Amino acid sequence: MSRRHAVIAAVSVALCAGAALLYTPDRDRAQLEARYLARPSDVRMVDGVSLHVRDSGPRGAPTLVLLHGLGASLHTWEPWARALETQYRVVRFDFPGHGLSGAPLDNDYSDARSRRLLVALLDSLGVPRATLVGNSMGGRIAWSFAAEHPERMEKLVLIAPDGFESPGFAYDKPAEVPAVLGAMRWVLPRAMLVANLAPAYAQPSRLTDSTATRYYDLMLAPGNRERLLQRMQQTVLTDPIPRLRRITAPTLLLWGAQDQMIPVSNAQDYLAAIPGATLVTLPGLGHLPFEEAPQQALPALLNFLNGP
Repeated sequence: MSRRHAVIAAVSVALCAGAALLYTPDRDRAQLEARYLARPSDVRMVDGVSLHVRDSGPRGAPTLVLLHGLGASLHTWEPWARALETQYRVVRFDFPGHGLSGAPLDNDYSDARSRRLLVALLDSLGVPRATLVGNSMGGRIAWSFAAEHPERMEKLVLIAPDGFESPGFAYDKPAEVPAVLGAMRWVLPRAMLVANLAPAYAQPSRLTDSTATRYYDLMLAPGNRERLLQRMQQTVLTDPIPRLRRITAPTLLLWGAQDQMIPVSNAQDYLAAIPGATLVTLPGLGHLPFEEAPQQALPALLNFLNGP
């Protein structure tokens, strides 16, 4: 073997060894359920999807449905759910490909499919009308549901919702998903996930180790990384203004003043398009105010829910 071939062989071995060291396998499903599933009955079949659902609070009370953002899970709402379930029926679930929910048989992760799933879930729970509370991606699904199904709505709460075009997310074409993200199917160091999650907090020190561990564990649930990529690739934004103008439910916009993911300046687009919408800005908070400082963010929600 020549010296050149020997060097190439050594580099190849080093790269393979490095890849092997960085390889991140899926977590064991049974272990994840032991840690993050409250009751086996919380996993139910809804519209052909194995859906992880938590349904708490008095059955006769007004219903709140909490919709999480991309890469999160129903656990992101835990502090608010505990506070709200004393006077509301609180429903939250993992979108397909998130948390402990499974995949739709047709691998359809579009917003339209998510809205159909939400209709099926409300029907299965016997809930004719509800207040939707959505964050980021969940906010986009919430406002588009409100525009499409006004008869199912009581009120609408949007927490830094997604929906308007931005760099890499132009209207009428699939989102531009960087090719490097595909590597997360096999390699996802915990530090990398934490580095991407921390900017969602105005004060990254508020991101606790247990919260970061939860995000990481559930990202590594079997199949979730592939499903997350499919959802991103299937996201096609359209001009939201015509649909926003059709919303008739009373609407509250909640926005962290230090949101680095979707700046609070974006709220003006929603205020201009949604009839009668109001904005409450939360000082010192970021993209996930209900998780970063739940007690600080909760009063604005309660004032809206308890109002006329």
